[in-house]
Amino acid sequence: MAASGGTKAVVAALAANLTIAVFKFVAWAMTASSSMLAEAIHSVADSGNQVLLLVGGKKARREADAEHPFGYGRERYVYSFIVSIVLFSVGGLFALYEAWQKFQHPHGIEGKWWWVPLAVLIGAIIAESFSFRTAIIESNLVRGGQSWSKFIKTAKAPELPVILLEDLGALIGLVLALCGVSLTLLTGNGIWDAAGTACIGLLLVAIAIVLAVETKSLLLGESATAEHVKLISAAITVKGAKLIHLKTLHLGPEEILVAAKVSVPQDATGAQIADAIGDAEARIRAAVPLKCVIYIEPDIFGAVDKAAAHTTERA
Repeated sequence: MAASGGTKAVVAALAANLTIAVFKFVAWAMTASSSMLAEAIHSVADSGNQVLLLVGGKKARREADAEHPFGYGRERYVYSFIVSIVLFSVGGLFALYEAWQKFQHPHGIEGKWWWVPLAVLIGAIIAESFSFRTAIIESNLVRGGQSWSKFIKTAKAPELPVILLEDLGALIGLVLALCGVSLTLLTGNGIWDAAGTACIGLLLVAIAIVLAVETKSLLLGESATAEHVKLISAAITVKGAKLIHLKTLHLGPEEILVAAKVSVPQDATGAQIADAIGDAEARIRAAVPLKCVIYIEPDIFGAVDKAAAHTTERA
């Protein structure tokens, strides 16, 4: 569900941004507004980012091979990290550079096309609102009772948080651009246009940093959610089994690696141990709605405690 929902949100955002970018470039060509140029580049950067997310999703579906035995699921994280870099450099830094240039040589918006930026920005706000609405609807299907900030921080599928932050940033940026252009038209002072551009740049840099931090954590390897870890532990510790330790790792948004050491009775036969492990794997897969790669290591009940005691005595 998360993958299909994320793809739907990405496609909706891509369609909106490509259309908006064209109109923003037209408005910039007619008025030389730096806010319009910054917003146009912002839309181009967002469109490129959405293409990257789609490419990453496609590459992540490749089957595991000898070189990558656990598959390519984490490739979605790689492309999401690239998105944060593009947003920071192409979107944020360009807008700040354009603002600096405009502060050095401010000029108002004149001529018969003065109204074009206002019309484009208002239309863009409407279009971006529909894209943002789609991202919210798709996110609500998997968000559960989490707050929005916690959802963005803990989500294992990167597409929805990326699109949510991009669309939110786009809407705020459009409002900032509208304020800058409006004040420039009212006062005839291009400083307001430059100020709007600078605010857009700072906004994009901040969003890019948040995305980079969260995606870096996924790239390094995050464990399963606390809820899933609890379900896995419960699935293992039945029929007197004792969980010695458990480690989990997301191999991709919808796949986790489960490694556990479990105690077994000292008099258990090899067949009994094999059956117990098979049953535990089946219970884990039934309890967790994700694809699981499971490795369970049996140990003799009490052996770990005895080894720890022996080490203490020697010390």
